[in-house]
Amino acid sequence: MNKLKRWAGQVVMLGLLFGLPAAVVAVDLPPLSHSLTKRSPKPAPALKLNDMHGAAHDLSQFKGRVVLINFWATWCPPCRREMPSMEHLTQQLKGEAFTVLAVNVGESVNDIELFTSQLDTSLSFPILLDSRSQTLQAWKIAGLPTTFLIDRKGRVVASAIGGREFDHPYMVRAIREQLGK
Repeated sequence: MNKLKRWAGQVVMLGLLFGLPAAVVAVDLPPLSHSLTKRSPKPAPALKLNDMHGAAHDLSQFKGRVVLINFWATWCPPCRREMPSMEHLTQQLKGEAFTVLAVNVGESVNDIELFTSQLDTSLSFPILLDSRSQTLQAWKIAGLPTTFLIDRKGRVVASAIGGREFDHPYMVRAIREQLGK
């Protein structure tokens, strides 16, 4: 069985190198985490990007709301796996002062649309485009996916590197704490 898993992993890696979708072969991947690292609050860097439909989004417009910012790419397996849980979280906190912003790094609208069309659920949160990776640099992103939790005052209060299960009770509780509930 271990030989089969190793072989399947090699097939996926070769497929990714040649531009084939990772979903062609199912392999055991590590589970998504459900933790955030609390940080001393500090002002969030600027974030001004257009979404896939051309609408402008500016983080400063979201003061008074808790914002989850997730930097991701379609070629990143944990990024792909966590996207549905981000939508579940969005639906779970619908009507509250909470927003999800998914910042795609360096990909075309066509690539993103192809990926999202393969999901079992439609995404209701905006996907922002950082096509030149300038925001990625300003936020000092070391790896994908990377997530930041922004409080109502526009300060980074928590972060995470790696895939997350955003609809996990721990994550929901951490966000509700910022919402004051």
